[in-house]
Amino acid sequence: MTRGLHHTATGVLVPWPDLDRRHGAWPQGVDVHVWDGVTPGSEPSDAVLADIGLWVMPYAVPDAVRLLPRLPRLRAVQSLSAGVEKLLPLLPPHVALHNGRGLHDASTAEHALGLILAAQRDLPQWVADQHAGRWQPHFTRSLADARVTIVGYGSIGAALEQRLLACEAHVTRVARRARPGEGVHAVTDLPRLLPETDIVVLVLPENPATTGLFGAAELAALPDGALVVNVGRGRTLDTAALLAETTTGRLRAALDVTDPEPLPADHPLRHAPGVLLTPHVAGGSASFRPRAERLITTQVHRFATDEPLLNAVQRA
Repeated sequence: MTRGLHHTATGVLVPWPDLDRRHGAWPQGVDVHVWDGVTPGSEPSDAVLADIGLWVMPYAVPDAVRLLPRLPRLRAVQSLSAGVEKLLPLLPPHVALHNGRGLHDASTAEHALGLILAAQRDLPQWVADQHAGRWQPHFTRSLADARVTIVGYGSIGAALEQRLLACEAHVTRVARRARPGEGVHAVTDLPRLLPETDIVVLVLPENPATTGLFGAAELAALPDGALVVNVGRGRTLDTAALLAETTTGRLRAALDVTDPEPLPADHPLRHAPGVLLTPHVAGGSASFRPRAERLITTQVHRFATDEPLLNAVQRA
């Protein structure tokens, strides 16, 4: 819980201009400044930064953290990303962290569904045929009646499940711990669940418990022809093990995140059969910006009125 912030620093730093014009005037008692993290020469002066108590970080600008040493009165950081595992260790103990939980649910779920449908219905092949002038119709796999296991069942997993059920798939939920009342299995159940899975979707954060969680043993447990989808974090999936399975054609993959990332231009995963890649864009759709703006506006008003900020990230 973050209280009393505006009594120690009245400044707020946000990534986009004109939020007050679109979402209502800023509350009294705060001075709002803008920095997008990328425009050359746009960094606020040291005098401005010295009074920043709340910083809404620019989205998808990793280098923005360079500003941290110049924010002596900072008390809270609002990230617009859901995953903040790399940011948390960089913050002093007295600085609270708030994430973008909920902002990317629809976008990421849509993208995961798009990857699944593209892979199941051979869309990459149809695109190649279009450009090559070929007309070679054939039957494809389907999402309807497919058995889909979501590993990392949180808000994004729930949003994906809604879309999968609309496509008449059968969904199994898996999280770190079992939640029997919600029909959620524990990750320790994967050896039993994976042999009965046609499509596995990883929606995992990156932390010591999840890094490499899906490796050679888990991939080997999947039936021939299964599809591995990753829209969480690249390091949760063992790239070498996946490459071994896709190179032979036994498994397929549709990945929005990879390890390493960005994936080098000559990486063999780019040319493995049955692999579809997108460049970590699942959260980046038109729905993100308006939702992020509403969250920013809400947080600034809470900051100004001494209310707890939303989406607090608990430190270990």
